[in-house]
Amino acid sequence: MISLIETVRKRFLDAIRSVNPPGRWKVVVIDEHAQKLLGAVMKNYDVLQENVTLVESISSHRQPQPGMEAMYLLMPTTKNVDRIIHDFSGAETIYDGAHLFFMDPLPDALFTRLMSSPAEPFMRQLSDLYVNYRAIEAQVFSVHAPHQFFSFYSPPPSMSAIASARARIEEDLLFTAKGILNVIVSLGDNPLIRYYIPEHPPLGALADQAQPARATPSEGSGRWRGALASSSRDSAGDLANRGEYVSKKLAFMVQHELDEYIKANPDYVKTEAPGKPRTILFITERTMDMAAPFLHEFTYQAMANDLLRIENGTHYRYKFQSAVGTYEDKTAVLSDADNVWTEIRHLHMQETINKLMQDFNKFLEEHAGFNSNEGATSVNDMKDMLASLPQFQEQREKFSLHINMAQECMDIFAKRKLTDVASVEQNCATGETPEGKTPKTLVEEMVPLLDDSALSNKDKVRIIALYVMYRQGVPDEDRRRLFEHARLMLSEQDALNALALLGVRVTRVPGDKDRKMMKQKPADDDYDLSRFQPLLKTVLMDHVADKLDADRFPYVRNAPPPAAASASARPVQAATSLRSAKPGWAKATKPGVGRNEVRQRFLVFIAGGMTYSEMRTAYQLSESLKKEIIIGSSHIYTPEQFIEDLKALQNGGVGSKALPNGLQSVENRNGEPRSYQMAYDQKYFTKDPPPPPRPATAPIQQPNHHSQSTPGRSGGLAPPLASPAQSSLSLRSSHSGVGEVKEKKKKRHFFGL
Repeated sequence: MISLIETVRKRFLDAIRSVNPPGRWKVVVIDEHAQKLLGAVMKNYDVLQENVTLVESISSHRQPQPGMEAMYLLMPTTKNVDRIIHDFSGAETIYDGAHLFFMDPLPDALFTRLMSSPAEPFMRQLSDLYVNYRAIEAQVFSVHAPHQFFSFYSPPPSMSAIASARARIEEDLLFTAKGILNVIVSLGDNPLIRYYIPEHPPLGALADQAQPARATPSEGSGRWRGALASSSRDSAGDLANRGEYVSKKLAFMVQHELDEYIKANPDYVKTEAPGKPRTILFITERTMDMAAPFLHEFTYQAMANDLLRIENGTHYRYKFQSAVGTYEDKTAVLSDADNVWTEIRHLHMQETINKLMQDFNKFLEEHAGFNSNEGATSVNDMKDMLASLPQFQEQREKFSLHINMAQECMDIFAKRKLTDVASVEQNCATGETPEGKTPKTLVEEMVPLLDDSALSNKDKVRIIALYVMYRQGVPDEDRRRLFEHARLMLSEQDALNALALLGVRVTRVPGDKDRKMMKQKPADDDYDLSRFQPLLKTVLMDHVADKLDADRFPYVRNAPPPAAASASARPVQAATSLRSAKPGWAKATKPGVGRNEVRQRFLVFIAGGMTYSEMRTAYQLSESLKKEIIIGSSHIYTPEQFIEDLKALQNGGVGSKALPNGLQSVENRNGEPRSYQMAYDQKYFTKDPPPPPRPATAPIQQPNHHSQSTPGRSGGLAPPLASPAQSSLSLRSSHSGVGEVKEKKKKRHFFGL
C-alpha cells in the first residue's frame, strides 16, 4: 500500500538532494506555510542531515552568506517572488545562487517577473513540487479549509449578497480543486472522476433561488417552529434540472485542472501501470451522509477523538507514572510513527483493550527478568506493572499512553450512559433493531434519556438529530416537545434547525412523502452498538460490484464500458467483521507480502468535512476489496465540533472556531471578485519582520564582515527554524546556469524524477 506521508516526504527529500552546490553545503530558505507542510513529514534533524547548514525564514533579516547557494521552499506568492528578487539585487547578494522549489505551480506572470529581474542570472533550477496538502495519515489527506463548510452551506445574509456568496464558493472550490490536483500529481495518477448528485436541491448560495438568511427570532418567539425548516421542502424536478451542486462543480473543476496540467506536461504518465485498472476519484459532499457526524463510534480512534480532549486529532495530554511512582504530565503525538497506535486505532474498543493486554503480556514473556507469574488481566494490572519496567522507557510510554486513553474512554462511556444512548442512535441510523426489525419503541426509549438531567445536552442533540433524520422530519409540535424534554439552549435548537440548511427535512407536514434514501451495508455480526456503517462503504462497494447508480454518481467523462467495470469488480468480498478476533484490515502489512500486488486505486474527497468513521472505512475496504483507497476532505469533524459549527451555520460562521468573524467578502476594491492570485497572496501572506535595531552610536571596532558570514558552520550548526520537518523529492540537480530554468516557460509543470 502506498503511503501519502512517505510520498510527500520523498518529494521533499528528492528536492533537497537535487541541490548540490560546488561547496557541498547549502542554506534552506522557507516560509511559514511551506514549513508546516515540510514539518508534517520530516523532522528538523532530517533536513540538517542533507548537507544543510542553516534553515532560515524568508521573512526574517538574513545576513549575506558568501560562497553559499540557497534552496528556497516557498508558496508561490507575489510577496515571496519579490523577496527572492530582493535577495539578488544590489551590490551584495545574500547567496551565490538560488534553487527554487514552490509548493504549488508558479504562475506565468510571476515566472516572467522573476526571469526579467536582476535575480535571473543567479537562478540554478526552478520546480513545482505539488505538495500543498496535509498528509495526515498514510491514506488520509486534508486541504485544511474548515471554513468551507460555511462557504458551501450558509445562506446569503441578503439578496444582494448572493452574487458575492457564489463568488466565494467558486474561489473555495478552485483552491480545493488545485489541492486535489496536488494529490493526483504527487501520486502520478490520471483518474476517472465520479461525483455525487444529492437527493435534495442545491443548498446555500447555489440554490436556484437562493433565499437570504432569516433574522434570528427573539427568545420566546416560537423559535422551535423551525424558521429554517421550510427551506427543506421537496421541490419538483428530476436531478438534471436541480442546478449546480458543490460536488458537481468541484468534479468539473478538478477535471479542468488535470486537463490543463496534462496539456502543459505531455510527458506526464497518462495511463496506469500495465495490468492496473485506472484510478477512480469519487467526489462527494458532507450532505451525502448526515448520520455519520452524530453517531457515537466505539472504535478506538473515533471514540477517543469524540470523548477525550485531543488537540487536532494528534496531541493528547495524560499522566505518566515514572519508575519511582510519581506522576508527570506528558503530551503524546498520535501519528503513523507510533506502531501501537496504527495497529489498534480502527479496532473496536473491546478489541483494543484485549490487544493491549495480549501485547503487554507478550512483552513480559520476552523479557523474563520482568515476567509475572500471572501477567496482566486488566487495564489496572497493566498500569501497576508498567511502573516496574524503567529500563524500557519507549515501550513503557507507548503502553502507558494507550492504556490511559482506553481507560479514560471507558470511564466516560459508563458515566455518560452511552450504552442506552448508542442503542437509540443505532436504531435511528440503521432503521433497524439488533434483531433486524423496524424499531417501534423509539420514543419510549428516547424520552427518558432526554429527561435525564445527568445526560449532557450535546448527547441529547445527537439523539434528536438522528431521530429527526430517521423520521424524515417531524411535525412542529413534536419537535417543540422534544426540545422541552431535553431542555435545550437556544443555540442547541439552532443547531438542530440548521439541519435544514444541509438538505435534511426537519419539518414534516401531512402529505409529505418519504424520500428515497441510500441504504447502508451493515455486516451481519457487528457489535450491537456499532451496526451503522458510513454510506461511503455503500458507494465504494456498489462501484466495485458495478451496481452504483449512474444517475446519482455520474462520471465527468469517459465512463468505462460495463465489461471493464465488471473486471474490476472481481475481488469483491464481504467486509471483515469488527467482531473478528483478528480483523485483517487492522493488521499492518507484513514485510514482503503484497509488495508486487497490483491494486486499483480509489481517491475519495468529501467536500465540507469528513468523519473518523469514514476514514476507518477507507482502511477497512482497502483490505477487504483489495484496493488502494485514499480519503481526503477540507478537514476532519468530531461530533462536538460538527454541532458547534451547526450553531453558527445560519449566521455564516460568526462565532465559530474556523471563522470567528464569519465569512468575509471576496471582492476587490472595485466590487468585483478578486483574482485567484490575489486570493492566494492573502491566504498565504507572511509578515515582514520589524526593522532591525539601529547600531549603537558609540564607536566600536568593526569585525571583518566576511569572516562572520557563516556563523556556526565550523563550531556546529546554527539553530534552525522551529521544526522544518521532513522533506523529500528529487529533481534533476543543475548547475548549468539558467538554461534549464528558461525551459520552464515551455514545460513549467513537468516534474522530472
